[in-house]
Amino acid sequence: MSFRGHGERETSTRRGNLLDLLKWYANKKDDVKKVVLENAPKNDIMICPNIQKNIVSSCAKETLKTIVEDLNVDYFEILVDESKDVSHKEQIALILSYVNKEGKVIERFLSIVHVKDTSAKSLKEAIYSLLLEHSLSKSQIREQGYDGASNMQGEVNGLKTLIMNDTPSAYCIHCFPHQLEMLRDDQVKELEELLVLGEVHTGSGLNQELGLQRAGDTRWGSHFKTLRNFISLFSSIVHVLGVLAIDGSNYHERSMAKSLVDYIRSYDFVYVLHLMLKVLALTYDLNMALQKKDQDIVSAMKLVGFAKRQLRYDRF
Repeated sequence: MSFRGHGERETSTRRGNLLDLLKWYANKKDDVKKVVLENAPKNDIMICPNIQKNIVSSCAKETLKTIVEDLNVDYFEILVDESKDVSHKEQIALILSYVNKEGKVIERFLSIVHVKDTSAKSLKEAIYSLLLEHSLSKSQIREQGYDGASNMQGEVNGLKTLIMNDTPSAYCIHCFPHQLEMLRDDQVKELEELLVLGEVHTGSGLNQELGLQRAGDTRWGSHFKTLRNFISLFSSIVHVLGVLAIDGSNYHERSMAKSLVDYIRSYDFVYVLHLMLKVLALTYDLNMALQKKDQDIVSAMKLVGFAKRQLRYDRF
């Protein structure tokens, strides 16, 4: 909801919500109506941007004062999230979670502040400065909660580690439940798209877990299963490698993941992948038969002949 509009005159169609709310309240209260808007002194009509900003600042200060008083200089948890505003400036939102005098868990939004960057050190300085501004101490922090971003959750240089170095009792509560819920929503959307595209199918017995086992050196049947599962899991493999290429724990891991994802998405790799799968599919029964201890030579030669005819038919 916009507090101020582009034009605050009575005839303007782009007024903010403050004057409309004040007009509504004046119509409800006669004693208020006598002293506001057109009945107010000419220097107190409240259409000046500076006056409106002063009103907002005063309301914010009183609200924050009430929150700090309700906290009663007790322990609290900090909930931090970082994002960019419409002008692409980095900012963080800070929320306090605490137990009030009645024993109820309360969450109160404290403030949004701009930061020069989202490094763990800059975020820590911004949080400490914000707490100090409201006469709160870092020693009162008992829990931390973040959005899971790598610069905030790192074990060594992450924000949680820096704060725990100052306040050892400020334990970090991970956001796994929230991430799991977001993951579930994304999976539903992706599954719907795959069903429409025909890349996955519904039916009984289709919920078996697939994996990429290491293929045996002398067992070509295992190569066939590995390639088949690789194609079934292709989009998931690309997605995981893409995530590792961005959020890998070190440069070597990120570089390796990026090289792999670029390679497996290339035309040559995909072509050879499907070609080898088709070849191994044609020879799969032969491979399985030749590995049987009780296989006789006559049956084996028949299977060899059948496999050769299939390969010729498909022009291999």
